[in-house]
Amino acid sequence: MAQKINTEISEIVDSILADYEDDRIVNKIDINNQPDKKAIIDIIEKLLKILFPGYYSDKVYKIYSLRNNMAATIEDVIYHLKKQIVIVLKYSNDGEDEETLEEHAQHIALELMRKIPDIRKVLETDVQAAYDGDPAAASKDEVIYSYPGLYAIAVYRVAHELCLLKVPMIPRIMTEHAHSITGIDIHPGATIGKYFFIDHGTGIVIGETTVIGEHVKMYQGVTLGGLSTRGGQSLSGVKRHPTIGNNVTIYSGASILGGETVIGDDVTVGGNTFIVNSVENGTRVSAKMQELKFSNHKA
Repeated sequence: MAQKINTEISEIVDSILADYEDDRIVNKIDINNQPDKKAIIDIIEKLLKILFPGYYSDKVYKIYSLRNNMAATIEDVIYHLKKQIVIVLKYSNDGEDEETLEEHAQHIALELMRKIPDIRKVLETDVQAAYDGDPAAASKDEVIYSYPGLYAIAVYRVAHELCLLKVPMIPRIMTEHAHSITGIDIHPGATIGKYFFIDHGTGIVIGETTVIGEHVKMYQGVTLGGLSTRGGQSLSGVKRHPTIGNNVTIYSGASILGGETVIGDDVTVGGNTFIVNSVENGTRVSAKMQELKFSNHKA
């Protein structure tokens, strides 16, 4: 019996290895030249320690050693991020040699770290928006510690900066990691202003070319998407997702679609609405209430 199983396993192994022999994309097994998702996730966790040092830092750190500990964390992030950037730059390499790629990646990693103070200033507004916008928030500490929306926004803000620095793949790996944890899908290419608040958040989708203004509040299940993806890669770089103005509230289950769709300032979008046309400033949009039917199951 054991010999028969071993024979069958050997045949299966041979069959699968034979299937690896062509040049299909699923057969790419050059591990050393692929980004390391675990390393990128570790970078995210270390970046959160830098962005929110009083919340994510190791408890063994003492205040008098903050500078040394933070310097070590920053150096670690730069080193490992540079390694990952070198790998992904090869996907868009215009003939740069290895030394030039290393220098380019080092420059990008340093530029991201120089952006940290600016990212933290914007995140402070996001924390404030969550606290001001949610009567269930007992404190700003609670927002930082426990709100999935803030986690997704924080990861997005870092990933977006890497997008602006023309880094392939890594920004998407970062935001998809946040997506897997929170259920909130923010494409790193989207442009999102200050004081952004996601309440609850599960099921939110924000597409690549979405533009969102300041003081925008969004509830669970909202989609800011494209009208159609039938064009496939021919739509790459085209504005496919909506523009949302300032001081806008979008309630749960709303879908706002299309690159030419503009939601003006001071608009309230009601739950379960489906919008493919622009909305003027100061408008309140709602879906007509469905007729409810009640019946006695005992009758």
